[in-house]
Amino acid sequence: MLIIDGDYPMALAVRMNRDLTLPIDQVRSAPDLPGSRPDRADAETMASLPEMRRGGVAAALVKVVVDQHRDGAPMPGGPRSDELSYALGQGQMAYYRILETRGEARILRTSSDVRDHMRQWESAEFYDDLPVGFFLGMEGADPILWPAQVHEWYADGLRVISLGHYGPSRYGHGTGTGTEGGLFDGGPELLREMDTLGMILDVTHTSDETVRQALDIFTGPVLASHQNCRALVPGERQMSDDLLKRSIERGAVIGASMDTWMLTRNVEKDWSGQTPQKRTDLFKPEDVTLEDVVDHIEHVCELAGDALHAAIG
Repeated sequence: MLIIDGDYPMALAVRMNRDLTLPIDQVRSAPDLPGSRPDRADAETMASLPEMRRGGVAAALVKVVVDQHRDGAPMPGGPRSDELSYALGQGQMAYYRILETRGEARILRTSSDVRDHMRQWESAEFYDDLPVGFFLGMEGADPILWPAQVHEWYADGLRVISLGHYGPSRYGHGTGTGTEGGLFDGGPELLREMDTLGMILDVTHTSDETVRQALDIFTGPVLASHQNCRALVPGERQMSDDLLKRSIERGAVIGASMDTWMLTRNVEKDWSGQTPQKRTDLFKPEDVTLEDVVDHIEHVCELAGDALHAAIG
């Protein structure tokens, strides 16, 4: 059985100075160098391209992740200017392109690309020499400096965009801003440009009101790439049942997240604005199991009335 990974922020390898073309044990055993950020609690590499092939992961949604610095943002350290945000985002896109040039990956730009790529994997006896398929997405949209510029990113292969990540972004409110903040001025225009291109809207990491407004404007396909259920675990990072239902009505697939702070039940702490290190101190990996993940998948299936809208993010 082949697997499609619904959310792999592979571009973090650029920020952490890691060579994901190596086997996973070599990636983990490589000495930390300046700029690799080994102090981050979520810094352990969980997958590399050889490991994905070994596990039958034929394709993944891989992300451009750049959070521009804004006062009060829960994740400090982002670029301080529009130009830097754009440049860093383009650098991550260049990373994906060179992986494609080297035969490590294949950027999937069209439905025919997807069909051809999956046929290649389905007919192969071994996956060792096959490229991993990349669906290119972006979290937060900060590198898209004005709405019409999304056409440039689309031409480069970008197909999926979420309007929020951590804190306020250029176009809407994300995790750590509460649930009531909506779209900013450029948000509706960006959504309309995405519509004209046939792009996918990812409602992950986006405040409730931003999602509501976006779904009222955007008419194209919807995705929640890594999102759990607020009915099971409290916190603004999770999706309420009403937004899950609205997304399902639009045909969305909801990818269950395995972050421990999104699986720990009956916790009233507001963790959404905490740093990864602090969140890991509060929510231990040993306190959750795969049964907790299954509970979120089952809840989505119950809301949908079928199993067509649940996945692993």
